[in-house]
Amino acid sequence: MKDQKRTRLLSNYEISVFCRQTTMLLKAGIAPALGIDILMQDTEDPKGRALLERIQAPLREGASYHDAIEASGAFPEYMLNMISIGEQSGTLDTVMESLALYYEREDNIRSNIKSALSYPLIMIAMMFVVIVVLITKVLPIFSQVFSQLGTSMNAFSQSLLDLGTQINRYSTVFIAVLVLIIALFLYFTRTTQGKKQFANFAAKFGPTKHLYDGIAAGRFASGMALALSSGMDTFNGLDMTLKLVENRNIAAKIEKCRQLIIEGESFPDALGQADIFSKLYTRMVSVGFRSGSMDSVMKQIAERYQRDTDRRIYSIISILEPTLVIILSLIVGLILLSVILPLMGIMSSIG
Repeated sequence: MKDQKRTRLLSNYEISVFCRQTTMLLKAGIAPALGIDILMQDTEDPKGRALLERIQAPLREGASYHDAIEASGAFPEYMLNMISIGEQSGTLDTVMESLALYYEREDNIRSNIKSALSYPLIMIAMMFVVIVVLITKVLPIFSQVFSQLGTSMNAFSQSLLDLGTQINRYSTVFIAVLVLIIALFLYFTRTTQGKKQFANFAAKFGPTKHLYDGIAAGRFASGMALALSSGMDTFNGLDMTLKLVENRNIAAKIEKCRQLIIEGESFPDALGQADIFSKLYTRMVSVGFRSGSMDSVMKQIAERYQRDTDRRIYSIISILEPTLVIILSLIVGLILLSVILPLMGIMSSIG
């Protein structure tokens, strides 16, 4: 147990690669123990080999694949539950392939969100640095020029110069604030608790609420597709996917759907009353329910949600990029014009 606590959970990308490789070996008729041996031979990374050795040790002692994966302490609970179902139903290769697709989708979503956040943050940091340099280094030079010409800067330029003086005077405080901002950024982007807190905030924040609701609904559809394709019934599938969804709004709707099924409603009716999907997607689920292709329908819905999420993220980026560039240009231009135009007026009057 202590080793498990010290073991780092693999990233979504690492899990998807592992599941993809395992799927290839299982479909080729290679037993899990031999498959791990093959993966160890192809792995040069010491940490990767150490992980595979932790998986291989229980397998050599006759443990099930689920128990061996669980003993490694590097995989999430959802994956462990799916592997257990796959072993019991004899569809481990299918389950591992579905897990690979699921975690690839999760990795794509996180990568797109990270890309959408990175560019604005970099631009804001650049704006801050440029503005600070202008008001602390450039404006004092212009102030000296104005003083030598026997005049003074206008009110706007003088206020910026005073701000620059205060920044220089209290530079230690500003550096401390900057370090705090960087620490908060790392907390919200690198720690599990910080990521959850940021996701909860984004799920409630007006401009991003709809985006995060869509991500959560897509995650629910993807989880249900995996659960149903593994032979799990809809009620247990709902219970399983409830653990995956971090969005409290969607989680409450899933819980409502579970309660409606307990009360005797069919899955499509309960899904419609819980308002998890749009009417179009709810109608698709109803058709899939009658035709016995629920897992296929859920997979299609998850893919559509992912495409819609990508489109929304790229749309946000396409708006933010020119907006931030324009704001930076206007601020820098306004600062420079506030001193250059009066200076040009003085020089022309002297001439």
